[in-house]
Amino acid sequence: MLKLLTNIFTWWNGATLNTRFFTWRHGTKVGEDQFGNVYYEGTKDSEGRTRRWVIYNGYAEASAIPPGWHGWMHHRVATPPTKENYVRHDWEKEHIANQTGTPGAYRPDGSILTPASRPKVTGDYDAWTPGS
Repeated sequence: MLKLLTNIFTWWNGATLNTRFFTWRHGTKVGEDQFGNVYYEGTKDSEGRTRRWVIYNGYAEASAIPPGWHGWMHHRVATPPTKENYVRHDWEKEHIANQTGTPGAYRPDGSILTPASRPKVTGDYDAWTPGS
């Protein structure tokens, strides 16, 4: 019962009932990534391209899509990683969840959330003052 209520009232946790119904009617499963996200394609969009979508395993977090699937989702490549021998490049980093709002978020010097002070302004900058 709790899972049903979660599907009805939350859009950020997996798929809603409407998305599940649309996927059941029009979707063709293309593959699944290492995080358990399932990728589908189906009808045509307004530009004539095949619609592509993902049903996340857990919270809907766009940064959880691996690079190979990201290229397929955004129509940069025609073949999904499951239908080709996709190998991650050496320069690609491992996935890190979005750190915004957590202690791991980026906080530059001068931020009110860090003890470091802001660097001094150099001579190539003059602050604007009204009337000057």
